[in-house]
Amino acid sequence: MASQSYPLASTSQWFEDDYPGSSMTVNTGIIHTTEGTDWPDYDGGASAPTMTAKPDFSAKKLVFRQHFPVDKSARALVNKSGGVQTNTLNCFQIELIGTCDPDTHEEWEDVGYDHVFWPEAPDWALRDLAKLFAWLADEHDIPLTTDVEFLSYPDSYGSASGQRMSFSEWNDYSGWAGHQHVPENDHGDPGNFPIEKVLAYAKGTTPPSGNTTSSSIVSLASGVKPGSTHPQVRDLQQLLVAAGYGPIKGAVTDYYGVNTEAAVARFHNANPKLKTTGVSRDTAIGQAGFVELQKEAGRR
Repeated sequence: MASQSYPLASTSQWFEDDYPGSSMTVNTGIIHTTEGTDWPDYDGGASAPTMTAKPDFSAKKLVFRQHFPVDKSARALVNKSGGVQTNTLNCFQIELIGTCDPDTHEEWEDVGYDHVFWPEAPDWALRDLAKLFAWLADEHDIPLTTDVEFLSYPDSYGSASGQRMSFSEWNDYSGWAGHQHVPENDHGDPGNFPIEKVLAYAKGTTPPSGNTTSSSIVSLASGVKPGSTHPQVRDLQQLLVAAGYGPIKGAVTDYYGVNTEAAVARFHNANPKLKTTGVSRDTAIGQAGFVELQKEAGRR
């Protein structure tokens, strides 16, 4: 019998006792974003998913809480009377703490909230999520595939963009999809989520081009510094975004301006040991920092 509890998840928010749900055999995974920065209470479980993942920025890992057994229905989807089944139709649901909304991401950055903007999630978060996907594939046969397009928010909201499945498509679906694809629902999360990269990590294969920056680590040119113009600044900007320290307004360019400096400062705040001694806001990447940034962006 397949294990009903993910070994890396806590059960400190366990809701099955109050909401026992329906038994089922999962074959689909649905990804949500919470649009918050801390653990939701889910109205005591009334609107809870199967599992929640919260970023631990200091440890650079995801912390998981499981709320229901894998093969029991969760409660995070709208399920209208007389329509198609959603929560009870063989789907595992995970909420990712953070946002898929670019405007919210910018607001949170401005006030200094630590958070993940999931369309540009750091590589460590995607790799931890991939471990869960791989476990679900091994234990529960949820295919490591997707047949849907993850649209950027806010275009992903509602159904005008045509991304939401019909009742028959939903009934026949297996693999991974987002809240934005589920019929009878209107939410647009998780936006333009990098699903192909997570699936590639779960399979142990190389992510497709466009979801990674390069496969090999390179040295930082001496001319790459705040205020400079250098071709490698483009690479620096792309790495910062891929590792979750963007967005960078005006990128991608050869110019190491104030927006690139702000992204580098965010990188150093997450990696204080790499800061220049005595500098509180370090905007210069440095050789050691550039190597670490490449690793966080997926280079090996």
